[in-house]
Amino acid sequence: MTEAVGFPPSWRRDARVLILGSMPGRHSLAATQYYAHPRNAFWPIMTRLFQWPDDLSYEARLRALQKERVALWDVIERCKRPGSLDSRIESNSVQDNDLAALVAQMPALALIACNGGLAYRSVLRRWRGPLEQVAGSGLEICQLPSTSPAHASLSIDQKCEHWAMIKRYLT
Repeated sequence: MTEAVGFPPSWRRDARVLILGSMPGRHSLAATQYYAHPRNAFWPIMTRLFQWPDDLSYEARLRALQKERVALWDVIERCKRPGSLDSRIESNSVQDNDLAALVAQMPALALIACNGGLAYRSVLRRWRGPLEQVAGSGLEICQLPSTSPAHASLSIDQKCEHWAMIKRYLT
């Protein structure tokens, strides 16, 4: 089994929202793109929320997200995992990204929105204290429904309703 290595963050200094996933899946790693699986709902949800054209390239999506003051990264920098499921990550192989170092560079950050349960649990367990030290106690952390195709209990419309809450932090 090979080690999976994540991507650098997509961000700008005045970001108000940081969306954190766990670790890119197999399709994303192969494409070197966040949320590249064709059935992952992340980009369709962002397209709906921000009313972007459907045909934006990956690079244009990243730029559009940054323009909305939304940053994107993952909790895990590297790990061993057969396949793409978070439940298959070998816990003793996990190396975290330095979330506190990134958050310290975004003084306007108001919300960390975790894409699914693993990212949320990781942030609360490992990063809540260090993040509050650099960002203050006003930084909110929430869990949103995973956009992964493995989490099909909610429709894309239902997921979009939940994810719409991030827009409150962007004004």
